[in-house]
Amino acid sequence: LRDLVRTAKIRWRVEHDYRELKDGLGLDHFEGRNYPGWHRHVTLASLAQAFCTLLRLDPKVPAPA
Repeated sequence: LRDLVRTAKIRWRVEHDYRELKDGLGLDHFEGRNYPGWHRHVTLASLAQAFCTLLRLDPKVPAPA
């Protein structure tokens, strides 16, 4: 039961992060035609998401108004 709950929580976290990447950080806005351009876009969107996560988890940063 403990493994099942842990797996469900991980799935929710993955779905939440993917939704944040698509809606908030523009993962789905790429309209290029080649793999290197797509790869750069996905890399930058992932880095932006990691940065936002670090800001959200840092207790020293004041919450936005």
